[in-house]
Amino acid sequence: MSQTDRFHGEYKVPGGKLVVADLAVGDERLHEVSINGDFFLEPDEALQDINEALTGLPVETSAKDLAAVISDRLRPEAVLFGFSPEAIAIAVRRALKKATTWADHEFDIIPPTALDTYQHVALDEVLTRQVGAGLRKPTLRFWEWESPSVVIGSFQSMRNEVDPEGVERFGVTVVRRISGGGAMFMEPGNAITYSLYVPQSLVDGLSFADAYPFLDAWVMASLQKLGIAAQYVPLNDIATEQGKIGGAAQKRTSNGGLLHHVTMSYDIDADKMTQVLRIGREKLSDKGITSAKKRVDPLRRQTGLAREEIIKVMMETFQELYPAQFIELSAQDLEATNDLVRAKFNTEAWTYRVP
Repeated sequence: MSQTDRFHGEYKVPGGKLVVADLAVGDERLHEVSINGDFFLEPDEALQDINEALTGLPVETSAKDLAAVISDRLRPEAVLFGFSPEAIAIAVRRALKKATTWADHEFDIIPPTALDTYQHVALDEVLTRQVGAGLRKPTLRFWEWESPSVVIGSFQSMRNEVDPEGVERFGVTVVRRISGGGAMFMEPGNAITYSLYVPQSLVDGLSFADAYPFLDAWVMASLQKLGIAAQYVPLNDIATEQGKIGGAAQKRTSNGGLLHHVTMSYDIDADKMTQVLRIGREKLSDKGITSAKKRVDPLRRQTGLAREEIIKVMMETFQELYPAQFIELSAQDLEATNDLVRAKFNTEAWTYRVP
């Protein structure tokens, strides 16, 4: 990069203001930094403090370190309205093309495809690593459940989460996924599950907590179309005033991929769920309720629509917001998935890695 290379980046704070970074780069360092936008800042001199703090920093400085430098440089009386040092860092990283926006990517959409549960969780790892390696576009995939299943989080104890008698009684397949979070009980037709595979650059500078609602903004727009006023309940629940309708989980791979997947209840059998999952008092204690049945309020009751119609609205909304095209899984995708099922996901070593 030469001294004349100039860059422009923008970041709109959710519920806040627009932050813009204009800067030049020379000798791999930041020069002529100008942070601007429709935010509020007191006193006026604090803006110069921010620009001077960033000037001279290496272009490879992480978002976390950029925010720390800004925070350290701000005078004690400085007050930021509608933005933050972290927001400035994201704008700078976007200017440098170290962080990306939705508009920087083209997406593929894989419509509901019937697979067994082992294939679903293995495919999540396959596609996340492909996106991280730059071998495929960022992708949105909808699941289709073939049989009753429980998918437990990567770090959950099998004996603490799953009731073996209930599993045997109802013919439930139990599989461990690569992401953390809680156990999910699904039957064909009673849940809407999707996975989003993106490069980590899309959430560069965002905290883990902020990355969840950021990646599901399109889902909130979909639910609004369906007449549902939903919001995120930290860390990873999607809920309405009537109750929880879904939960999210994430996994970041070492090669730069990010998996974000969500299961929303369409028409769950709560009685069967409580016989298959061990849902303890401690887990319910912070929800302010005493019954697991009251935790989930299905989409079927809230919308009166067929499950397929809800998924159709979700896919259409994603296409309206972001450049995306529909594709099908390739034979190579399925071959890699089946290899991973045999090597990892359908083994006792993985399934019972936390007994």
